[in-house]
Amino acid sequence: MGDFGTIVTAMITPFKADGNVDYDVAAKLAAHLVNNGTDTLVVCGTTGESPTLSWDEEYQLFVEVLQAVAGKAKVIAGCGSNSTTEAIAATEKAARIGVHGSLQVVPYYNKPPQAGLYQHFQAIAKACPDLPMLLYNIPGRTGQNLSPETVVRLAEIDNIVGIKEASGNLDQSSEIRRLTPKEFLIYAGDDSLTLPMLAIGAKGVVSVASHLVGNQLQQMIQAFNVGKIQIATEIHLQLFPLFKALFLTTNPILVKQALKLQGWEVGSMRLPLCEGDAEICQKLEAVLKELSLI
Repeated sequence: MGDFGTIVTAMITPFKADGNVDYDVAAKLAAHLVNNGTDTLVVCGTTGESPTLSWDEEYQLFVEVLQAVAGKAKVIAGCGSNSTTEAIAATEKAARIGVHGSLQVVPYYNKPPQAGLYQHFQAIAKACPDLPMLLYNIPGRTGQNLSPETVVRLAEIDNIVGIKEASGNLDQSSEIRRLTPKEFLIYAGDDSLTLPMLAIGAKGVVSVASHLVGNQLQQMIQAFNVGKIQIATEIHLQLFPLFKALFLTTNPILVKQALKLQGWEVGSMRLPLCEGDAEICQKLEAVLKELSLI
């Protein structure tokens, strides 16, 4: 249940000048990403500005992206919430639309204890037993870490198939890998840690940089998987400045700026996110030019 490949792109949400979601550009971008290294798309995750999307907008994005990549890639719906009831309702509706999986973030702001986290994810999984679920641990945004011990317990639930591990803690990732079945999928949640996490048993990455270098990331992972470690390392080091440049300020501000520099009409962010300042954008542009991405 739930093989999502190695490159899972956390897709941005394009907006029109009037601030409405641009579903046409979203569909075109989804198709482009799938033709350039992406195996699976996460729609309405953090990179997709889910906090400022309405549920109706999110469901319409699921529909549009599913149609755009039908038969070519899988779609994971970002259905997480800090309300278990709301997360269940969102996941049930996304399942009816036909998505291939859900991404469930650690509940934010209310900082539940580990027992509450277990019960939260268990309840969602039980409500949609036929839909594969990826856990999403990103304590820098949620204020709470999902412990390896809790992940191990959750991995025993049939349709909880993996985790996007974005704690930045390789020891934690190692402990999860050590204690979970080999079939349990671990995805790096930071582009810059993809190669190190492959070395400790990760499947791939839920990536932001794949908007720009999906094919190169595929080459890196494929090289690693066949034992060509030096080639994989060279690709990692070549792309490392881009990995860091995209996060000089809050994601997805700079990946949207990069796409605009490539000619994509993805619009701005919704407040409270805003455009990056001139100095940061100049640094990003320099890296993109160095890598011949613009």
